[in-house]
Amino acid sequence: MERYPATAFVDGRGRVSLWSPEAEALLGYTAEEVLGTPAADLLPLPGEREAALAAGEGPPAGQGWDGVRRVRHHDGHAVRLAVRVRPMLGAAGHAGWAVSAADAGQAERETVDRAIGQVLFSQCPFPVTVHDRDLRYRWVNDATARAVGVPAERLVGRRIGDDSPYADVSKLEHMLRRVRDGGEPVLDLQVHGRVPSDPDHTRVWSASSFRLTDPAGGLLGMCQWYVDVTEGHRAQQRLALLSEASERIGTTLDVAITAQELADTAVPDLADMAAVDLFEATMQGEEFPPGPVDRNVRARRAGLSSTRRGTPEAAYLVGEAVAYHPGTPQARCLATGMPVLVRKVDADETYALDERRASRVRETGIHSLMALPLLARGTTLGVAFFSRSLNPEPYDEGDVALAEDFCSRAAVWVDNARRYTREHTTALALQRSLLPRSLPDTLAVETAYRYLPTASHAGTGGDWFDVLPLSGARVAMVVGDVIGHDLHAAAVMGRLRTAVHTLADLDLDPDEVLTQLDDLVIRLARDDPDVQGATCLYAVYDPVSRRCVLARAGHPPPALVQPDGTVAFLEDIPSGPPLGVGAFPFETSERRLEEGTLLALYTDGLVEAPGQDVDVGLKRLARALAGAEGPLEQMCGEIVEAVAPQRQSDDVALLLARTHVLEADRVVSWDLRADSAQVAQARSLAARQLAKWDLESLLFTTELIVSELVTNAIRHARGPIRLRLVRADSLICEVTDGSLSAPHLRRARINDEGGRGLFLVAQVSSRWGTRYGRDCKTIWAEQPLSGPPR
Repeated sequence: MERYPATAFVDGRGRVSLWSPEAEALLGYTAEEVLGTPAADLLPLPGEREAALAAGEGPPAGQGWDGVRRVRHHDGHAVRLAVRVRPMLGAAGHAGWAVSAADAGQAERETVDRAIGQVLFSQCPFPVTVHDRDLRYRWVNDATARAVGVPAERLVGRRIGDDSPYADVSKLEHMLRRVRDGGEPVLDLQVHGRVPSDPDHTRVWSASSFRLTDPAGGLLGMCQWYVDVTEGHRAQQRLALLSEASERIGTTLDVAITAQELADTAVPDLADMAAVDLFEATMQGEEFPPGPVDRNVRARRAGLSSTRRGTPEAAYLVGEAVAYHPGTPQARCLATGMPVLVRKVDADETYALDERRASRVRETGIHSLMALPLLARGTTLGVAFFSRSLNPEPYDEGDVALAEDFCSRAAVWVDNARRYTREHTTALALQRSLLPRSLPDTLAVETAYRYLPTASHAGTGGDWFDVLPLSGARVAMVVGDVIGHDLHAAAVMGRLRTAVHTLADLDLDPDEVLTQLDDLVIRLARDDPDVQGATCLYAVYDPVSRRCVLARAGHPPPALVQPDGTVAFLEDIPSGPPLGVGAFPFETSERRLEEGTLLALYTDGLVEAPGQDVDVGLKRLARALAGAEGPLEQMCGEIVEAVAPQRQSDDVALLLARTHVLEADRVVSWDLRADSAQVAQARSLAARQLAKWDLESLLFTTELIVSELVTNAIRHARGPIRLRLVRADSLICEVTDGSLSAPHLRRARINDEGGRGLFLVAQVSSRWGTRYGRDCKTIWAEQPLSGPPR
C-alpha cells in the first residue's frame, strides 16, 4: 500500500479544490462538505508553514514539508496524521499545494518496518536472493555477496551459476522453475558447493524458495535463501557411518575377517583406500604389552579396500608382511599412540625413506591421508590407514575425530576376535590333546575318521571316537557325544575317553562298558551340576569269528554297508538311555559280518541340522555311503562334505571301519584234559605250530608261556581247558578254562616254591591279561613277531 493514501489539493486562495475518497475515509468529511472551504478549517494549530498553506501563499524557501499534525475529524475528535505537503506550480507560478496524508501510527509502523527490513536483509547471516521470471538475480543481500565472493551489483541481472560457487546449478534452477510455475514453496533442498573462504572443502546448504506476488496475485519474482548445514550434514554422515560400522564390523570372531570388514566399511565414505595392518601377535591371539609400539614390530596386512579396481594405491596386499620406515605416518602413529594427519601429501617428504610407498603415492595421486592406532583396553593391536586420491577434499580434524571414533569401536571388535582366537586356539589344543591323533593299525579292521568342531562357541565340544585293540586280535570301536559345546564338555569327554580305555583293557562286554560309563557320569553329575550326560556307541569286532557285538546308550544307530553296496542302519540295536540317567540296563546286539563290510559310526552332528528332520540327514548319509568308493580316507572326506550341514551347529565325528577276516591257517586250538601230563603235550603242540609258521625264534618264550598258563589252569581251575595260538600282528597265546576265579600276579619270596608263573609270563610277553565269558575265563599273552617284548 502507498504510505500516504489520502490526497487533497489546496489552490492559491487557500481553499480545498480536490478531495480523494481516501481523505474522506480518513477524516470523515465528504467531498461536498470540504470542497471550496478554507484549508485552515482543518488545521487548528497553524504554524508558519500551515499559515502559508491556509493563505495560499508560496512555500517558504520554495520547499514542501513533511510532519505529523493533529487534524480535526468530522465527529470532532483530533486525528494524528502524517502529512506531506508539496508545492504545485502552474503557468503563472505558484498554483497551490498537493497534500497527502496517512494515519500517523500506521505510517510510523511502516517506516519502522521498512527500516527493519533493510537492516534485516543487510545483516542477515545467511544468503537471501530474489530472482525474476527469467531466474536472474534482482536483489541479493550482503551475505550472498560474501558467500559468492562477488559484489552484489555484479550479481544483479546475472543467472545462477554465472558467478556462483554452487555445483548443483541445475538443481537450483529446477527448484526456481518449480516455484515459479507451480506456486508451491520448496523447503530444505540440499545443495553442495564451495566458497572462496574455504575452497578445499565442499559446503552443504539447505535451500528454500517461495513466490513473491503483488496484491493482484501477479508474479514479482522468487525469493530464495540458504542456510549452511555443513556441520550438521557431516554429523549425520558420521553417525550413519558409525551405525553402518556397528552392523558390518564384528559379524564373526575372526581377526582377519574383522579387519577386512573395517576396511570395507571405511570405503568410500571415509576414504578412497583403507588398509588395516595387525600385529602378528594380534592375529595369533597373543597378548601384546600396552603403550607405544616400536616401528620394527612384526605386522601383516589384514584388511584392504579401495574404490579402484585392484587397489593400485596399496604398497602391500592382504597377507603380506608390512614394514614401517622411520618418519612415515604409520611409524609416527605407532611411536606416539596418536593419530597422524597429513592434509597435503608430498611423496618425497612424507615417505622420504620408503620408496615403495612413495611411488604408489605419486602414481595414484594420493593427496591426503590419516594413520590411526587401533587401541583397545590400552593395548595397540595394529594401525589403520586411510587415504584420498579421487575425492578432492583433504582430510581435516573433523575427519580425524570421525576416524578415531570409528577405529576405537573397530579395535574393540578386533580385540574381541583376538581374545576369541586365543581361547579358540587354547580350546582346540585341549581338544586335540583329548582326541586320538591317529588310529592304531590292526588286522581286524581298516579305519579312517573325520572330526569337525562346531562353528559356534569356542569351537569345541564333547564328541569323541576311538579304535582300541583288544585281546585275541579283536578290536573295540567307540563313538560318543557329551551334551554341550564348550570347554567343560571337552573336559568331560576327556574323562569318559580315559575311562573307556581302562574298561577296554578289562575286556568287558559292550553292555558292561556302558554300565560302568553310566555310573561314572552319574558320579560326575553329582559333583558338577553342569554335567548333563552323554551318548555312546560301543562295538567289538572279532576277525576270527567275524562276530560284531554292539551296544548303544542313546546314540544314533550305526550304518552297515555290505560288500555289494547295500546300506542299512542297525536300528534294531536296543537303544538304552543316555549315560547319566541310570536305573536302566543296556543290551547288546550281535552281527556276523562278511569280509569287506563297512561300518560307519557317527555322532548326531553329522545328520542333524536346525529346522531339519533327522530322517533327511540319515537319507543323505545312506546315499553318500552307497556312492562312496576308493580308499577310506577319501570316502571319509566325501561323506562329510556331502552330509554335514552347511551351517554346522554341532560337532561332527565320523568313524569308518572296513572289516577283515583272519585266515583259518592263522588260528589253531587244542582241547586239553585237566591232567598234569598235558603240560608237556601242550608245549609239543605249540612247538610244532611255531615251526609251521616259521616262528622258531619265539619257541623258548612260547613254551614257557604255554607251560605256565596250562599248569595254572590244571592246578587252580576246572575243565574243559583249551589252548589257542593266533598269529596276527603279534603271536597270541590263550588258555581258556571253566573257572571264573581271577589269577593274581605277585612277586614270590626267596623261600617260596611257587607263585612265579604269571610273573614270568608278564616278563617275557609284551602284554597279558584275563577276559571273562559267561561261564569261563581266558588268560592270554602276546609276543611281538620280531624284536624284544615291549
